[in-house]
Amino acid sequence: MDRPFKGYAYYYDLLYRDKDYEGECDFLEEVFRRYSPHPVESILDAGCGTGGHAIPLSRRGYRVTGFDLSEEMASLARQKASQAGATVVLRIMDMRDLQLEGRFDAIISMFSAPGYLSRTEDVLWTLYNFRRHLRDGGLLVFDVWNGLAVLRILPSERLKVVEDGDIRLLRFVRPELDAARHLCHNHYRLLVLKDRRVVEEIQETHTMRFFFPEELAHYLKDAGFSTLRICPFPDLDGSVDETVWNVAVIAQAR
Repeated sequence: MDRPFKGYAYYYDLLYRDKDYEGECDFLEEVFRRYSPHPVESILDAGCGTGGHAIPLSRRGYRVTGFDLSEEMASLARQKASQAGATVVLRIMDMRDLQLEGRFDAIISMFSAPGYLSRTEDVLWTLYNFRRHLRDGGLLVFDVWNGLAVLRILPSERLKVVEDGDIRLLRFVRPELDAARHLCHNHYRLLVLKDRRVVEEIQETHTMRFFFPEELAHYLKDAGFSTLRICPFPDLDGSVDETVWNVAVIAQAR
């Protein structure tokens, strides 16, 4: 299979056009208001994808730097930022090898981007990297799959159909659960139809790691963070149980 977000990247925004990025940015701003000891002005968006959060945050007045491992996703983010008149510094980089000058007021890593870190040593090293790039008291905010829900509900085969003009996308996903290693291998098959004819077929496997609340708190403590809140995403005041698939994690650099 191809690496994630190669051919898939070009249909990403169409597949997720119903995602409420502005609402999620409202959630992030509420986190900043409640938990940051100083005004948040600079943000690092780790695994920024096509700029779904970076661009609206930039337009709200934040200084945003974003990076992604996928060249295709980062290229699309640049195009979108230019079209939106947003000033976002964009890089191609692996969060495990994060090397930037200066420190940020906040780091975000959204849409389960940390879930692509399948090995525990990669998770820990990434958290260490995040801590090095945050000012003291800075906030780390990310969302991931909740292991309590994954093992209770279990991933299932799904079909998503999206239409845009004469283009029709059919995305099939076949999950393969590896519970012992806290992983789910999502085998995607994307069919692109134009005038009812298949003009492109893309197959990719996206391996996602799921996490448990106490596990996350342990990793964060080891990396130099205090866990402030683990809540349903994007419900800052909600409670986490085995029915909540996505959780938001809010931590502060000690």
